[in-house]
Amino acid sequence: MCRMSGEVPPPMSGTCGCCLNGDMYIFGGCDDNGQTNQLYCVNLLDGIYTWRKVNHKSGSPPSPRDKLSCWVFNGRLIYFGGYGHKQLDDINNNRSFLMDEVSWVDDIYWGWNNEVHMFDPTSASWSEPHTSGCDPDPRAAHASVTLCHKGYVCGGRIRETRTSDIYCLDLESWTWYEIVPASNVPMGRSWHTLTAISDSGLFLFGGLSIDCKPMSDGWVFDVGTKKWREFEHPYMNKPRLWHTACQGKDSDVIVFGGSCNYILRVDTGHCNDAHVFQTQPYPLFRICEDYIAKNVKNCKMLEKQLPFVPPKLLPAVQKII
Repeated sequence: MCRMSGEVPPPMSGTCGCCLNGDMYIFGGCDDNGQTNQLYCVNLLDGIYTWRKVNHKSGSPPSPRDKLSCWVFNGRLIYFGGYGHKQLDDINNNRSFLMDEVSWVDDIYWGWNNEVHMFDPTSASWSEPHTSGCDPDPRAAHASVTLCHKGYVCGGRIRETRTSDIYCLDLESWTWYEIVPASNVPMGRSWHTLTAISDSGLFLFGGLSIDCKPMSDGWVFDVGTKKWREFEHPYMNKPRLWHTACQGKDSDVIVFGGSCNYILRVDTGHCNDAHVFQTQPYPLFRICEDYIAKNVKNCKMLEKQLPFVPPKLLPAVQKII
């Protein structure tokens, strides 16, 4: 644990975080005053960990929102969707903003959007790319991932329903298209994660179901064949929602934190454990590392033989131990 200084962001939920060139950016979220559209940045490599508020030099930032997602591509941060508020005069396209009919005050309306906004850290500029094609419905609490030059969106909440549909945005041509799966699809959900595990594979885990129940199922989607495959794993009794996930070594997926309850109804069930999902067979080198590191302390003979492990293998084993 390290002490962070500078322009530290206020306590928030529903923010959107991403990393680019060693810098971690967080945008949006909900603080004590409601949704925000502030952007903060901290360098994770310099050992100083000083936050700074990022002020743009040109363009207009997105309206205040939370539960959005982000793609990182070609040195830029590309944000999609979310739930937030707009003034009535700014709602000029019913296709991009779906009003929440029970949430409005005077001329300020809350709702879901499917807008695409881009931030360029080099020029500190915001822009709103013009997209074409079949764009997804406005939504929030969805999951997204970048794969090559494409950004994928899966599921999320659209008004009172939750979906498991998949859309793709070509980040070079800015063209949307829907991917219609060729097999059984997961149940609709929100607050789940989607993680790239190969050049064509995406791993989906957990979330909140249509009937507001925490989920623990895992699925793998092949973007080439357009097929879903349910993934067996040892954590079926440990549901998660609003967690984080990232790709680890050898296509592992590491899931951390979140909640095992519907957090809007019960303020308990917060989690701080990590689960590792093995999505691909491990190479022989990895198997050797794991076996030696796991058993060296319990086997005196193996412990004595450790210094004779091949030089290429020894540093990796010592690091794991």
